[in-house]
Amino acid sequence: MIDEHLNIKNIPAIIWGDTSSKVYLYIHGQGGYKEEAEAFASIANRYGWQVLSIDLPEHGERKEEHDLFNPWTIVPELLTVMQYVKNRWADIALFANSIGAWFSMLSFKNESLEKSLFVSPVLDMKLLIQKMMSWANVSQERLRHEQTISTSFGQTLSWKYWEYAANNQVTQWKVPTKILYAGKDHLTDRDTVEAFAKTYHCELTIWEPGEHWFHTQPQLDILYSWIDNNIQSGKVQTKFKEVKIER
Repeated sequence: MIDEHLNIKNIPAIIWGDTSSKVYLYIHGQGGYKEEAEAFASIANRYGWQVLSIDLPEHGERKEEHDLFNPWTIVPELLTVMQYVKNRWADIALFANSIGAWFSMLSFKNESLEKSLFVSPVLDMKLLIQKMMSWANVSQERLRHEQTISTSFGQTLSWKYWEYAANNQVTQWKVPTKILYAGKDHLTDRDTVEAFAKTYHCELTIWEPGEHWFHTQPQLDILYSWIDNNIQSGKVQTKFKEVKIER
């Protein structure tokens, strides 16, 4: 597979595949990195798509950065990346995983992309933070007073982040979208993903045994099959549809 390493301003990136007029922008989730796009790119390249993957702040080549994995840093960066993409490719699609989907929706809500594929997307950050506050037994008043609170499950609760999420909820998304959701996703509730899919006319595929993080071989088999089917199928219908994977 041909790949080109580059920097978009200060953002490390890889372009995967032979020269094409069409590209998928690949946005990883927390703990991800640009090289993880290789498996996705190997599928997309077969159908004539290049893939551009990047390292978000504090990830991949940017692990030494601190206090930058937040929307007020990432949204401007993604807008910079999108401008680069629009200057180089005619047809643009999006693949985003977990919190990468939320960052993407904040950044690209005014873009006319061909389609997007979301895997285990975080769709309502305010609700997710509320859930984490409940897990940590932290009240809104305490968070406001202390500003940041470390938790036993590895996430730091932040009042600034809470305020941003509350003031920047996703209320617009016009990109035709397909979603792969796991029945055992502990971060995004089923009611949330179903409501989002109905509101924005998405095709929602549910695999009941799955977890938020698709990482075991059976989970990856489902993921890659879903990706292959949805890249191969061309344009996305803007109509709500719910599909269940029965295996």
